[in-house]
Amino acid sequence: MRRRPGIGGLQNAAAARDQYRLLGENVAKLRTDLMKEQLSTFRSQLEDFARKHKNDIRKNPAFRSQFHEMCANVGVDPLASNKGFWAELLGIGDFYYELGVQIVDICLATRPLNGGLISLEELCKMLGQRRKGAREAISQDDCLRAISKLKVLGNGFEVISLGKKKLVRSVPTELNKDHNEILELAQGQGFVTVDEVERRLSWSSGRATDALETLLEEGLAMIDDGHKDGKRRYWFPCVSSISSYAATDNI
Repeated sequence: MRRRPGIGGLQNAAAARDQYRLLGENVAKLRTDLMKEQLSTFRSQLEDFARKHKNDIRKNPAFRSQFHEMCANVGVDPLASNKGFWAELLGIGDFYYELGVQIVDICLATRPLNGGLISLEELCKMLGQRRKGAREAISQDDCLRAISKLKVLGNGFEVISLGKKKLVRSVPTELNKDHNEILELAQGQGFVTVDEVERRLSWSSGRATDALETLLEEGLAMIDDGHKDGKRRYWFPCVSSISSYAATDNI
């Protein structure tokens, strides 16, 4: 018959557990303190780097993107506020604030034409035209960072992905999976028909018509009934590679 441990043995086991627990806590604290020290050192080096390469960060979009990645690795957000060290050193807060205002202006100006959904590529192109006289060049990464700061305006501004293409939504319209699949399908030629949606997506006629009419009602689609085959085309300026904005020169 197996002998049970006595009171002394239980007390020794409990004491051993307490020692292991204290040892674990001490090791965890040492690791935490070491990480904090390393992060503090890296942040200090990051500030020195920013001072040294101030002009490159402001003028070179690729360099600026890499700098943001470095900041993210140590938990620094140069865009968190227009005040403080980073804003004073680099003027980054003011740069993205200005960019955000221009993005809002362009989205509002083109909304009657695209229903509040514009490709990121088209948006950056129009921003570049507007900022011809600006000292700083801009990239898609800059646009994405500025748009991320527009979330304070509510749920009206966000970036959605359709395959490899990114679209900027500036209206609170909620797009479901069916809408996204139609938009992705329309990227090739800029439009779709009910028959094409049925065939390519294996949908029923009712499902295809309902989704297309919803997009039409939301202003994201335009219709063309002038073809000999009698099939209605649903055009999507926001994804069409051949679309052009008549208002571009006036924005």
